[in-house]
Amino acid sequence: MTEPHDPSSVGFVTAQCAVFDDPFPLQGGAVIPHYQLMYETYGTLNAERSNAILICHALSGNHHVAGRYTAEDKYPGWWDSMIGPGKPIDTNRFFVVGVNNLGGCHGSTGPSSIDPATGRPWGSKFPVVVVNDWVQSQARLADRLGIERWAAVIGGSLGGMQALRWTVTFPQRVRHCITIASAPKLTAQNIAFNDVARNAILTDPDFHGGDYYAHGVVPRRGLRLARMLGHITYLSDEGMGGKFGRTLKSDGYQFGYGTEFEIESYLRYQGDRFADVFDANTYLLMTKALDYFDPARHFGGSLPAALAATPARFLVVAFTSDWRFSPERSKETVKALLDAKKPVTYAEIESVHGHDAFLMTDEPYMRLMDAYLKRVAEEVGA
Repeated sequence: MTEPHDPSSVGFVTAQCAVFDDPFPLQGGAVIPHYQLMYETYGTLNAERSNAILICHALSGNHHVAGRYTAEDKYPGWWDSMIGPGKPIDTNRFFVVGVNNLGGCHGSTGPSSIDPATGRPWGSKFPVVVVNDWVQSQARLADRLGIERWAAVIGGSLGGMQALRWTVTFPQRVRHCITIASAPKLTAQNIAFNDVARNAILTDPDFHGGDYYAHGVVPRRGLRLARMLGHITYLSDEGMGGKFGRTLKSDGYQFGYGTEFEIESYLRYQGDRFADVFDANTYLLMTKALDYFDPARHFGGSLPAALAATPARFLVVAFTSDWRFSPERSKETVKALLDAKKPVTYAEIESVHGHDAFLMTDEPYMRLMDAYLKRVAEEVGA
């Protein structure tokens, strides 16, 4: 365990809650009367307020990006390997902000929160949100923190989509955009994966149309299956084969339908663990936001036109074994940026970790991030 006194750790951290009393209109037409966002910060905002970095989380992420809450915590924040003193996102130089998105289940207003109109959980009545809604709410938090312009907005997967959307919605508020293992929009195959995962939840008898809170149950089976399916797509064939192969849990075949192979045991463990900590309605919202993401849609289908107004510089990172968001998808973003005459650096990292590689510590990836962010720090005087 990395203890808080480790010089490369941000140490013990405390989550904060920002409450917004003004109505918040969503792109889908609904209005949330008021809401709250959970967030954490690491490092110190400089006097010029020029060294702030926003970390956008992926589908199952949250605001707890680095550090630990107590010495007993088994795991640190989900990107602790990347953030801390002397790490690529160096908290000796940057002021780092992590936010749990609207619709989340880790303290920000979402389906499990109390609807002020009824005094009961929002449940099925919580409106669908899109990536641009998250960006708009993150901008409100930036205003609250006194941050006019981010030194960088960084995210992997769905987080990378948020980073890209920042440069479209608020082009003057982003110096650098770092999008990792992401895409400018989902393919039909990715939408199909999301639909199967959602249907596992929607057809669970304990789902109750999204109002399972009132019944004192959780659609655990559906959420478990959704996570198992998703987890398969986050790994590569090579990585899965190298770690598990066809290894059996015991000698010989059992001629039944239990967990005979190590990979089956692993997937079921991941599904059970996820069902213990994540909300099914939030899972539905997050996957739908993925499906709807398409910043070119309101620009005649042209991504270069969508990116035309931003002065940001871009780093686009892909991984060779990522088939969920393949390097070809990152190259679409790079081509659009080049067509829009925007400065962009592209890196394709050799990795066996599949889509999850953005969370790993492959040496070329860490070196790349470290080198790029050192330049960002020098640029903003951090």
